[in-house]
Amino acid sequence: MNVKDHFSGIPLESDPAIFTDLVHALGVRPSFEFRDVLSITTEDLIPGGDLALPHPVHALVLVYTTTREYEAGIHAERQKARDEGRGYAGRGDGEPAIWFEQTIRHACGLFAMLHAVLNLRPSEHFIEPDSLLASLLRETIPLGPNARAAALKNSEGIAQAYNRAAVRGSSQLLHAEDVVPGHYVCFVASPKDGHIYELDGGKNGPVDHDKFLVGDRDMLRGGLKLVRDFVKLKLDPANPHFHLMALVSSDEASL
Repeated sequence: MNVKDHFSGIPLESDPAIFTDLVHALGVRPSFEFRDVLSITTEDLIPGGDLALPHPVHALVLVYTTTREYEAGIHAERQKARDEGRGYAGRGDGEPAIWFEQTIRHACGLFAMLHAVLNLRPSEHFIEPDSLLASLLRETIPLGPNARAAALKNSEGIAQAYNRAAVRGSSQLLHAEDVVPGHYVCFVASPKDGHIYELDGGKNGPVDHDKFLVGDRDMLRGGLKLVRDFVKLKLDPANPHFHLMALVSSDEASL
């Protein structure tokens, strides 16, 4: 099999059970799981709220409908930054957030999931030491964006786990040749500076939203503010749908 054929090109269904099983298969400790977020109002989700989530919330993963024009605009902005010498070139442990450029077709769900769990730091507390994710971190943290993306794309073990997850779910199965109407993005608080970052493999590196959030670094409160902004401004008006999941831990003793 050629390297480019490792990943099936089938997008992940936005189902917390599928995401949870996949991160466990890749090496995240069993106490971590994805949960549906049933409101985007902060008061509903805090302890004591009607739809409360386990706390703390480590990351939010949003899938939302987009237009072709919006997707094209993202890629055009990234290319413009590169043409002007502003292309993201971060590498090493000093970066505020770990980011991978998406070079795998229809795998934005995988990238959102990876951005959520790989920014759990220190990783040795949250990721099994001999796992696929631990190996990916060791190999890719020193690398620049192009080599990092290639290393992920070359991982047959991660591809196999992904392909098994991609054929699960209750929705109509989409394939590599299909037009996929939704796009995944992750919001995560940096373990380095505490800022909340938007991590989208289609953009030009991590997007720091600290200015937009006026310094609010609470992952749930600030993350939901970003989600509401995306829902208001970025959804396809002809098909305005979204789904939100949170990465949480069921074992506070592990934190």
